[in-house]
Amino acid sequence: RSRIRARIFLGYTSNQISSGQREVLKFLVKNKMVDVLITTAGGIEEDLIKCFQPTYLGDFKYSGKELRKKGINRIGNLLVPNKNYCQFEDWVSPIISKMHDEQDEAAIQWSKDFLNWKEKGDDGSPPTKFVWTPSKVIERLGLEMDHDDSVLTWASRNKIPVLCPALTDGSVGDMLYFHSYKRAGFVLDINEDIRKINDLAIQSHATGMIVLGGGLVKHHTCNANLMRNGADFTVFINTGQEFDGSDSGASPDEAISWGKIRINAKPVKVCADATIVFPLIVSQTFAKNVEEWKKSNNGCVCWIDDLANNKD
Repeated sequence: RSRIRARIFLGYTSNQISSGQREVLKFLVKNKMVDVLITTAGGIEEDLIKCFQPTYLGDFKYSGKELRKKGINRIGNLLVPNKNYCQFEDWVSPIISKMHDEQDEAAIQWSKDFLNWKEKGDDGSPPTKFVWTPSKVIERLGLEMDHDDSVLTWASRNKIPVLCPALTDGSVGDMLYFHSYKRAGFVLDINEDIRKINDLAIQSHATGMIVLGGGLVKHHTCNANLMRNGADFTVFINTGQEFDGSDSGASPDEAISWGKIRINAKPVKVCADATIVFPLIVSQTFAKNVEEWKKSNNGCVCWIDDLANNKD
């Protein structure tokens, strides 16, 4: 029992990467303090783009019209020149082509294996067909980037899955769109990933949710935990309000009514700017004694069946 711990799901919206939280998130992932990441398309591409070019501090009141003329995009009070995205696109396009090649090669091999399986009349399961999923693509991009400042690189190195069901809702989606006109047939399967995140929740002795922001990442994290009748530990940090009926502003108590949080849990919602309070929370929890944390969690797993694969 002492070697089994809770599986921690960390969800964060893309602005957390854009707005200075990236280093805190990287710290948690680098030190394997969280087990599953859930983010949006911007949370993927902004992390990778920052490995090429910096984001600049501007002002919330800068004229959108004037910025557009200069080829500069504004994220709140941050400025991202178009050239940053161009460099990212030049880097990611060949990787997409390579993944497409690998997909087609795997499909040919699968066809051969499937025919052999049919001819033998084997009663067992047919050979598994390889498909790219958002989490597989993200892992590949993190490995290809191989940058010590990247959250995704550390997630890939540490085998921490990054789930992003809306991966096409951004620059990566633009690249897939352009690629489809050059060469049709690249498949991105979200169905395999929904099974992945739900199984990770179900196959856990206990789970904890830390969600920075709202929208897709909040619901996707909570919905996975619904599959196990709710998370045991929950911290929401956002400025959303309940009155509009959105899930983003919903209270933890509303999540309990859906079975996303267990009825005997003691969830917390912090109504504050996550870029201010989350670093403070991390400083007094995860980062307070890193070596002691690593020692106490050494050899621990989140599911009893995993003990057989973790005997050290």
